[in-house]
Amino acid sequence: MTYNELWHLLAPLYGDGEAKAIARMVYDVRFGLSLSDIYIGKDTQLSANSQAELRRFAERLLQQEPVQYVLGQADFCGRTFLVNKHVLIPRPETEELCQWVASLTPSSLKGKEAKLLDIGTGSGCIAITLASMYPKAKVTAWDISREALGVAHENARRQNVNVTLEQVDALNISHISQWDLIISNPPYIINKERARMEANVLDYEPHTALFVPDSDPLLFYHAIAQYGRQALKEDGWLFFEMNPLYNQEMTEMLSTMSYHDIEIKNDQFGKQRMIKARR
Repeated sequence: MTYNELWHLLAPLYGDGEAKAIARMVYDVRFGLSLSDIYIGKDTQLSANSQAELRRFAERLLQQEPVQYVLGQADFCGRTFLVNKHVLIPRPETEELCQWVASLTPSSLKGKEAKLLDIGTGSGCIAITLASMYPKAKVTAWDISREALGVAHENARRQNVNVTLEQVDALNISHISQWDLIISNPPYIINKERARMEANVLDYEPHTALFVPDSDPLLFYHAIAQYGRQALKEDGWLFFEMNPLYNQEMTEMLSTMSYHDIEIKNDQFGKQRMIKARR
């Protein structure tokens, strides 16, 4: 199967542009072939074993399995992370959250052993990025899923950063500690939004990391912010990725909890996706 054959096979499902992007990613990541290599015909020279693997990939892609799961990896903030069905695929919006942290937090964090906490770490992409940004910081990451923590552990090992990983339920936090910064991208999609979601998300990404009850859309935010009232140091930072549908409710909740310097930031798509506050 050539590059042209692969993207033409995928195009009825994904559209021409996305099909070409997926095909390029497959050939680049798995077979080490750049677009220039494809132009000179190296995609026609794959071994029989590689061709068989390519057909298996195509079958999975035709079932709308995300290409990141098919290849077992995703890029985030300039790094490559292992991903599988136990963790969410890192999103560009979450990259923006990490970049916002870097732009707003005081430079003094880089020069001291600050304590940073990522709640609901999944693949570990946020925690590992923070550990890279603040090499002297003590970064801890929590997740309720033992399988997700296994993925995060392997990613931390591959990225050669030190992150403490712990199995903790964000809705039942009993840890007593003091943090300079808490960051979280918790489940925030309400069930009634399912009808508008793509099949590749609904059928493959872990629902426990995606959905909250329609009756309590701020379930995780409230629990984490409540914990932050006790666990954040004075003037400590709280950062969330959030559902744009509830930006006003988020602001009111944090204000009621006596957080200050509350600010919402749009993502690259113009949606109110991030919020920060200080204790």
